[in-house]
Amino acid sequence: MSSKTLTQFLHENLEDLKSKGLYNVIDPLESANGPMIKIAGKELINLSSNNYLGLATDERLISANMEATKKYGVGAGAVRTINGTLDIHVKLEEKLAEFKHTEAAIAYQSGFNCNMAAISAVMDKNDAILSDELNHASIIDGCRLSRAKIIRFNHSDMDDLRAKAKEATESGLYNKVMVITDGVFSMDGDVAKLPEIVAIAEEFDLITYVDDAHGSGVLGKGAGTVKHFGLSDKVDFQIGTLSKAIGVVGGYVAGKQQLIDWLKVRSRPFLFSTALTPGDVVACIEAINILTESTELHDKLWENGNYLKKGLKELGFNIGESETPITPCIVGDEVLTQKFSKRLYEEGVYAKSIVFPTVPQGTGRVRNMPTAAHTKEMLDQAIAIYEKVGKELEII
Repeated sequence: MSSKTLTQFLHENLEDLKSKGLYNVIDPLESANGPMIKIAGKELINLSSNNYLGLATDERLISANMEATKKYGVGAGAVRTINGTLDIHVKLEEKLAEFKHTEAAIAYQSGFNCNMAAISAVMDKNDAILSDELNHASIIDGCRLSRAKIIRFNHSDMDDLRAKAKEATESGLYNKVMVITDGVFSMDGDVAKLPEIVAIAEEFDLITYVDDAHGSGVLGKGAGTVKHFGLSDKVDFQIGTLSKAIGVVGGYVAGKQQLIDWLKVRSRPFLFSTALTPGDVVACIEAINILTESTELHDKLWENGNYLKKGLKELGFNIGESETPITPCIVGDEVLTQKFSKRLYEEGVYAKSIVFPTVPQGTGRVRNMPTAAHTKEMLDQAIAIYEKVGKELEII
């Protein structure tokens, strides 16, 4: 018999979430995660994936994955430090370092793992971390795991960051102080003020850490936010994911050779979790080759992003301060946000509602992510549906 205490806890809290419009229903796809998807037999325009460049369904990556799987098998067979490091893992890391303009790189099983691994391998209870208040959950959890003192600064507020950096470094309480920011903030689409952050870091000798999960493949002609600002030699940690613009799965840290050497002997997800699968590794290499050979997909992503953004803004939707193809339609009320997403679905657009705790309460939104794989016809159809539903629910 299961615990009565647990049963009561789960029932009460699930009902509470549902009543507040905070319960998330998962919709299994019956198709690949492309520009059009199929859910419960229904064809929908997909505006919710992070498959920015359409590479998740690219035939070149599929072919590379299959060939590598035939040669190396479906799994690496061990953790990296025993005998799970294949020659292709080394090749991927060399490619990543070249791609990010750093001395070296280390690959992990996910972007989330990167933040759990890298922060706690360098920071400890005698240190402090200055963290943007809108940083991703994986950064927050990585900071907690390190046991360092976490000092949140107001979102992209450089005066607040500088004041807190000054206070932390002059207090004499901490051995090391790190500043952490997302490169692109995934729910609003705004870009971190990296030149100012780096200047403050240099003034107070802060360790700099940029999670570029949503910037890699999108900014800097694909190389990311750090490259976009020309700061590749000024940022200590560049974090990225291999599951968004790259289209596969995994994550990486890029930086100085000594940093990567340290992470290989002290970051726990690297030491205690089986290596990335061979097929995924080679597919990632193929994706990076595509991005370095041509900016065609990158340029198409921005063209589609600007087109959708312009269409929604002209209709009167609040799209916030996005500076990237990520395009939120901010509704505010959580229950209305859920209703908006549901009606879009009924009309043929899959645009997932994003509510607390992913975003602050009262800032519920539908997050739109046009990709390089969308056609203008798909986007025109989506904009028309947005107009119909937005007027019906009096959002515009």
